[in-house]
Amino acid sequence: EQINVSVMLGQLYIEETIRVWLKRDSGQYWPSIYHTVSCKYHKRLEEFLLSEDFNKMNHVKTYPAHQNRVSDMVFSLESEWVVSTGHDKSVSWMCTQSGSMLGRHYFGSWASCLQYDNDTQHAFVGDYSGQITLLKLERQTYSTITTLKGHEGSIGALWWDPVQRLLFSGASDHSVIMWDIGGRKGRTLLLQGHHERVQAVRYLQLTRQLVSCSADGGVTVWNMDSPREEAPQWLDSDSCQKCEQPFFWNVKQMWDSKTIGLRQHHCRKCGKAVCGKCSSKSTTYPVMGFEFQVRVCDTCYDTVKDEDRTALATFHEGKHNIAFMDMDPSRGLMVTCGSDRVVKIWDMTQVVGCSIATGFSPR
Repeated sequence: EQINVSVMLGQLYIEETIRVWLKRDSGQYWPSIYHTVSCKYHKRLEEFLLSEDFNKMNHVKTYPAHQNRVSDMVFSLESEWVVSTGHDKSVSWMCTQSGSMLGRHYFGSWASCLQYDNDTQHAFVGDYSGQITLLKLERQTYSTITTLKGHEGSIGALWWDPVQRLLFSGASDHSVIMWDIGGRKGRTLLLQGHHERVQAVRYLQLTRQLVSCSADGGVTVWNMDSPREEAPQWLDSDSCQKCEQPFFWNVKQMWDSKTIGLRQHHCRKCGKAVCGKCSSKSTTYPVMGFEFQVRVCDTCYDTVKDEDRTALATFHEGKHNIAFMDMDPSRGLMVTCGSDRVVKIWDMTQVVGCSIATGFSPR
C-alpha cells in the first residue's frame, strides 16, 4: 500500500528538492529519495504517492492554490481538504479528491502561517500585520468568527491544541501568546523568553509544556502547568500615575506647572503609565511570562519576592537559525531545520530536557 503525501513547495530547500531521510543501522541518516521539482515562484501545491519502503514517489496532482508564494499548508484527511496560505494575502481550501477550489478568503496583508481544527473546520490564520483570523470553513462558503490582536509584529508560527482548545502564536516581536479559545473568556498569557523572531511553537499536552524556537537558535521550554497571571493592559495617561508630573505632549500642564514634560513608560506588572524616575528598577516576573528583566514601577518592585523570580522556563541553544520544528512525542524526538540548511534531531527526554541526538546537512 502506498502513502498519500501532500508537499508544500513553499518550504522546500532553495534548490527545490524533496528529500526523504532514513535512519540506517549505523545510526546515520541517508536520503532514500532525492526528488527535484520545478515550480515557478512556489505558487502551487503538489501531491505525491510515497511507496511503503520510502524509496519511490510518484506525482498525483497539482493544486493551483495561490498567485504568489505559498507560506503554509495543512492536509486534512478527515475533511479531504488541503488548506493553504500564501503571500497573495489569501487562505484557500481545495478538495483532495477532485483537486477543485472550494473557497478563498483574502486578508489585508500576507498570510504567513496556519492551523486547522478537523472537528470544527475552523482555520486559524496568522498574517504579517500581527493579527490572527479565526474562520469557519464550509464547502463553497465561510464565515469570519473573530480576529485576535495582541502581537506587535508579524506572526511567525501557530500551534493549535484541540484537546484543551488552546492556540499558541509566536511573532517577530520575540513573544509567544497563549489564547484560551475553548474557555471563551478571552484569557491570554504573554510569554517573553526570546531575543529574536519566534519561528516555531509546539505544545505537549501530556506534560503541559510549550516548546518555542527563535531565529537566533534559541529553544525555550515553558512550564504551562504552573499557575500564571495575565499581563495587564497598558493604561493611557497624560501624566505620571505615580508622581503626577506631565508627559512631554501634555503642553497645558507643562505650561501651568512651568515644568518640562517627561517621557512615558509603563510598568509591566500593574500597567500604569509612569515616568522614568518612578520606574527606575527592573526585574524578572515569570508568573506573568517575563523571564527576562522588564521595567516595573518602584511600588510594584517592592512587592516582588525572591520566590516570584523563580524561572518557569528553561533555555537551550539550537546553534542554528531555526526555521522549522516538529515533534514526535511517541518516540521522544524533536527535529529542527535551519536556514543554514542543516537538520538536527533532538532527544526530547533531554530537552524537555534538550540534548541533540544527531544532525545532518542536506547539502
